[in-house]
Amino acid sequence: MKFENQVVVITGAGNGIGRGIALEYANQGAKVVVADIDETGGHQVISEIKKMNRDATYIKTDVSKPDEIVELMTQTINTYGTIDILINNTGISRWKSLFELDVEEWDTILNTNLRSVFLCSREAAKYMKNNASGGSIVNMASTRAFMSEKNSEAYAASKGGIIALTHALAISLGEYNITVNSISPGWIEVVDYNSLRDEDHKQHPSGKVGQPDDIARACLFLTNPENNFITGENMIIDGGMTRKMIYEE
Repeated sequence: MKFENQVVVITGAGNGIGRGIALEYANQGAKVVVADIDETGGHQVISEIKKMNRDATYIKTDVSKPDEIVELMTQTINTYGTIDILINNTGISRWKSLFELDVEEWDTILNTNLRSVFLCSREAAKYMKNNASGGSIVNMASTRAFMSEKNSEAYAASKGGIIALTHALAISLGEYNITVNSISPGWIEVVDYNSLRDEDHKQHPSGKVGQPDDIARACLFLTNPENNFITGENMIIDGGMTRKMIYEE
């Protein structure tokens, strides 16, 4: 297992895609730090990992608060002595009319989704740059960085910003042998996959709606040391939806 004893910090790992990523890294032998504001979800993921006889730690973290980000990385170092991989996965949204979205809501979304990526990456890189093998960062963007539904301005701005921030970080951190890439998921069902309709699956060129494991495997690929020639890139994982021409009948 290429990730045996690697220390992986995953934000937003208590639920959904983050949970799937945490379980997959644990399955591959990594030591996993589950960072999430949701204590119940975080501890549930830790319990699942412990049942796999793998090492994991939960650290309650609100990534919209800079001091908690610093504390997350400090506690990780105090526990494991290093940080090898960071997955910036936390994301929130508010689907409100642009005429009703207030400044505080805008700031909350941007601070949680975008500013946190910069701050988490900077704090983790302070330790990664001392590693002989460097490190790897993956930032979770979205296909909503490229296309939108109405009432999604703040979320779209945050995800578009993540893609731009990713290539900027890749250039700045390259000299320390730290790769930085992003993933843009499409429709990833995290609640009840069995409730999906045939038409939900068939609208995807891949013939299926995505699952957290689809994103987790991409994280493994991008953070595999054998793939350290890949940096500054965004990987779209959406079953081909953003490549599909759609005309109204």
